[in-house]
Amino acid sequence: MKGMPTLRGEMVTLRPIRADDADGMWEMATDDPEGTRQTGTTQKFTREQVDEWCATVADRDGRADWAITHETDEYLGEIVLNEIDEHSRNANLRLALRPGHRGRGFGGEAIQLVLDHAFDPHGLALHRVSLDVLSINPRAFALYESLGFLVEGRLREAHLDGEHWCDVIVMAVLEDDWRTRDR
Repeated sequence: MKGMPTLRGEMVTLRPIRADDADGMWEMATDDPEGTRQTGTTQKFTREQVDEWCATVADRDGRADWAITHETDEYLGEIVLNEIDEHSRNANLRLALRPGHRGRGFGGEAIQLVLDHAFDPHGLALHRVSLDVLSINPRAFALYESLGFLVEGRLREAHLDGEHWCDVIVMAVLEDDWRTRDR
C-alpha cells in the first residue's frame, strides 16, 4: 500500500520495504531452511524476483509490507498485512525473521506495532486480523496466543512438511479484543 507509515517501538522500527532490503530477504529465502519450514514457505525464488519484489512491494494494493529493523537500520525480517479487505475490514498477518533474530522479542514487538496501526481508526481501521500457523511451530503459536490471537479452527493435515502432514491452525484477533487486552 502506498504511503505506509514508519512505526517505532522500543526495540524495532518498522519501515516500508525498500530495494536495498533485497540482500536480507534473499538470505531468508535461500539460506534459512528452518525458517522456511516453520512458515510453510515452499516456493523457490530467484534473485531477480527478490530484487523486483523489494523494489516494488511498497506500491502494491491490498497489502502493507514493513521491514523489521533495529538501531542500525539492519534488516531483521518482515511483517506483512496482506489480503486487506477494506469493505470487511479484515487482513491476514505474516511474520518472518532472519536467523539469529528469533526469540529476542523483535517479532512480538513488531506484531504489537502493526496491530496498533491496523486497529487504529486513523490507521487502517481494521476489525479483524487473522493468521495461519503450522502445528510444527509451537513457539510462534505461543507468541500469537500471548498477544491475544484466539484459535478459530484447525485445517487437519493441510500442509505437507517433508514427508509428513501437519495441521494449519487458524487464529485471529478482533479490534475490541485488542483494545481491551491487558498490557
